[in-house]
Amino acid sequence: MNKQRRHIVVGGSVATAAFAFGLPFVSAGDRASDVGGIDLHIELRATPDRVSVRPGQPTSVWRYQGKLLRGDPGAFTPSAGGWLGPIIRARRGQRVRIDLINDLPESTIIHWHGLHVPEVMDGHPRFAIEPGERYVYEFTVLNRAGSYWFHPHPHGRTGKQVYYGLAGLFQVSDDEEDALGLPTGAQDISLVLQDRSFDDDNQLIYLSDRLDDPPSQSSVQGGMMGGRMGGMMGGGMMNRGGARNGRMGGMGGMMTGMMGMFGDEILVNGQPDATLNVAPRAYRLRLLNASNSRIYKLAWHDATPLTVIGTDGGLLEAPLQRNHLMLAPAERLDLWVDFSRWPAGSMLTLQSLAFDSGTGGMGNMVGGAALPDGAPFKVLTVRVNGAAKGPAEALPQRLSEFPSADPGAAVNALDPKVFVVTMGMMKWSINGRGFEMLETTPLETVRLGTQEIWEFRNDGGAMMGMAMPHSMHVHGLQFRVLERSFGSNGGS
Repeated sequence: MNKQRRHIVVGGSVATAAFAFGLPFVSAGDRASDVGGIDLHIELRATPDRVSVRPGQPTSVWRYQGKLLRGDPGAFTPSAGGWLGPIIRARRGQRVRIDLINDLPESTIIHWHGLHVPEVMDGHPRFAIEPGERYVYEFTVLNRAGSYWFHPHPHGRTGKQVYYGLAGLFQVSDDEEDALGLPTGAQDISLVLQDRSFDDDNQLIYLSDRLDDPPSQSSVQGGMMGGRMGGMMGGGMMNRGGARNGRMGGMGGMMTGMMGMFGDEILVNGQPDATLNVAPRAYRLRLLNASNSRIYKLAWHDATPLTVIGTDGGLLEAPLQRNHLMLAPAERLDLWVDFSRWPAGSMLTLQSLAFDSGTGGMGNMVGGAALPDGAPFKVLTVRVNGAAKGPAEALPQRLSEFPSADPGAAVNALDPKVFVVTMGMMKWSINGRGFEMLETTPLETVRLGTQEIWEFRNDGGAMMGMAMPHSMHVHGLQFRVLERSFGSNGGS
């Protein structure tokens, strides 16, 4: 694989210590603590369910179900559509309490992906709770306005639990965003993109297992997101998707563990072959890639440029237009789309274009996936209903204000910390080290209140003939990309 490196600047924030604290878990049978001073209080249950996903027999899933106990009724929507969800909406500065109750047959915990929260609130696997237990989250929302999400984070089971349906959205607003007049209500739509495989009984197949099977060793070692991010949480040998009429094991399963879990059907908000009906006006589309391994190269079918207003870290300084957008697992993008530019009755297609997945063809040889990584496919159909009335809506040309990155302020400006994605014993690792529940190294330790420059290198796997893209995510803070470089032929 061509060498790829990314420099980022990472800052430790004093705000965490000043404004937020954590509460330990208590058993589900204990009384809840006093909720005085809480602006938003939600109860979430991780629970099994059966839902209609495809024609025929219902599909067994795991999902988050919850209820609003305190706060604005608009702060909690039970589902993003279909059986995924819910959507939690909070404002910057609000105090939030969320009670997680585990009704699953195995341990779980929630990670608030992208949120700046205390360490004991972040969903570290050592805090995973057993069936019947409760974990109480309490934190102040410190993030800028933007689109974040939450998902399970137990060691070795994250990929499986996300795959079977445990994923929700956490949207933050603030005064700066309010002043922009961006689309709201029915014109603010969340779109969760996933690929999944089903057997002939409409049951989801993850690696070599169905949800009603006892867990196999391969599924227990399923890793962070089932392959693409598997090395981050002890990912090991997994099976590739695409098994409609059977289950794969042996060498195919081992190779899938290295190259990632891919499904052969694309679901949007939990529904296959999804269609979105829109009016001829401006919309905000919040896209989340909640696939376990698949990367999307998103574009409109007619090559209309995509207008980006936000990414993982919140609103951009100004809108950007791109002909296509790459969206890796766990990444988010906020788009501004004025559908009045298309005639009434138009049928639009949001598609994923073909691209070189960076695996040198190996990813497409494993397990016989019906929809290989990097293949082109339709993601979503959009139907424009009615004719436009009045002039097109204007998008503000200035969205947000925040300081420019200053590499010179980093304490290691002349000596970046280097993190190399490596391969050994059929497992991905960083600098040759796998996940350790209670251990940290000097490389992983940052002094509070300082900034550091980190460099990620994705070339370790290529040395052993294994090559694949890896997305990188740092918990508990936001980082800024300073530089990105590629190999001699521009591969990624």
